[in-house]
Formats: sequence, structure tokens, C-alpha cells
Amino acid sequence: MHLTTSARKQLRDAAERLRCEPVVGKRRGRAVDEIVAWCQAHDIELGARLTHARLVLDRELLDRIDEALAALGEPAIAAELSGLSTAEQAELGNREAKGVREKPRARRVLASLPAVSRPGVACRAHDCLDLDRHDLELAAFDALVQVENLDSFYGLPDTLPALSSWPRPLVLYRGDSFYGGGFTDLATDWAASGRPHLYLGDFDAKGVSIALERGASHQLLPPLELVAERANVQQLPPTQQRFQAALRQHAARLPEEHPLARYLAILLGEQRGLLQQWFGSADDWVAVPLHPRPTP
Repeated sequence: MHLTTSARKQLRDAAERLRCEPVVGKRRGRAVDEIVAWCQAHDIELGARLTHARLVLDRELLDRIDEALAALGEPAIAAELSGLSTAEQAELGNREAKGVREKPRARRVLASLPAVSRPGVACRAHDCLDLDRHDLELAAFDALVQVENLDSFYGLPDTLPALSSWPRPLVLYRGDSFYGGGFTDLATDWAASGRPHLYLGDFDAKGVSIALERGASHQLLPPLELVAERANVQQLPPTQQRFQAALRQHAARLPEEHPLARYLAILLGEQRGLLQQWFGSADDWVAVPLHPRPTP
């Protein structure tokens, strides 16, 4: 029989309050009843502390619970298992709390980095690497490139002329259920640096909205002339109407001569979009600033 996560939370709360109070009363409920049952199962006498309506916890009772936990090889009351990896939980005792542990891929990002030679592996210009985001030294890069679509991420060309102003880009897949959490946390850290964040994804209402929501400073797009020629109504589905109101507000804040304003005139005015896989040669892509004041 284990103390549940909610029961441990009640005990941690009581331990914190006991720093300033001699006793802490807890109203009977599921979590408190689990504490009562656990104590009874481990021969911890509650006596007058337990009534029909409440359980009174004091320092002596919590010390006895901690002693019993230690004898069982389980984490102490003060140990917070939430957000820890299974390996980190293992360092605190025998208890594995799957429901609150950090997911195995929570810190992972998928990066495209210059390749290194490996025996038995074909050498390409770039390797796609699954990395812990904490292993990346962000100061070593001068721009973050967020790639929306996984097939496009794997198929990126060896060079992107549009990135010539940033010779040390950190190219990452935006992520899905596997990599989304790690990328989000890394992007938050990156934003604090004030360095460019370029978005490479679909030129449709959802794509541009994602770029803005993620704090991107630029979007990589084909030249305006090519977008005007290739964009079509089929690649701006009606289901994306819900994104358009916010984009219209953003467009209204842009100067008339702003580069993005001309692109949005096609997207919002003509209701035409262009998916990333139809962008054409990457040699022609340009970094279009997304905000009224272009980021250098």
C-alpha cells in the first residue's frame, strides 16, 4: 500500500504549516482517509488525533510517518516527485509516481545540425539529432529557426541563402506530442536573448498565427511574386477562419509599406494560401519580418 500523490500533498502542506503552527487540522476526505488507512496499515497509532470529522497532524506524527517511509525505501514527505524523471524519482526511493513524473521526451528537441563523420553511417551535410535542450548552449547560435512540418524538417536543403545574415542558426522541429514541450521551453529561453527567431511553416492563417504566437520575429517565405502566382484557395481551408480576426488586427498595425502587409493582402484579402511543401526552391526564400519594427 502506497501513499497516493494527493495524500503526500496533504502531508507536505501540513509539514510546511507546522513550521509556524503547533498542529494542523485536516478535514476528512479521500486524501485524508488514505493517510489514515496507511497509518493504520503500518501500525502508526493516531489516537485522539483522529475524529469523525478531521485528522490532526503534529510534528511527532509526521516524524513517525517519515520513519515508516524510510523503512519501506520510499521518499520522505518533503520529497516532491512531480516533474521529476523516473531516474530522478529513483534517487529518492522505491516509489515511481508515473502520473506526475516528467515525460521522457519533456526536455527533448529535434535539431538539424552540421553533420560529423560516423563509421557505417552515410555522411550528409546535416544530422537530425534528438537532444536534451539543456545540452544546447544557446549563446553559440545567432538565430533560432522553427520548422513546422516534420517532412520539411527532414528534407531541408544543405544551405538556406535566406539565413546568410545568421551563419550559426539553431534549426529545430517545432514539435508534436513527442517534441512540442521541449521546443516550447527552449523558445521561451531563446526569447529572453532578443535574437532573431525565424518560422518556417505553411503560409496560411494557422501558420502565420503560430509564428506570431511563438514569438517569431520573421517568417521564411518565397518571394512575394511567387506567392502571388502560386497561392490558391484550396490551401487556405475554411476551418482556419477562426485565426483570421487576430491576423487582421495584426495587419492593421503594420505600416502600408511593410513587407508582411503585402503577403497578408493575399492571405486575408484574396483568401489564398500556400503550403510549405509548395514553396519551391529554398534558394529564393526570404526572411519576412513579422512585426511593425523589423528585427535586424
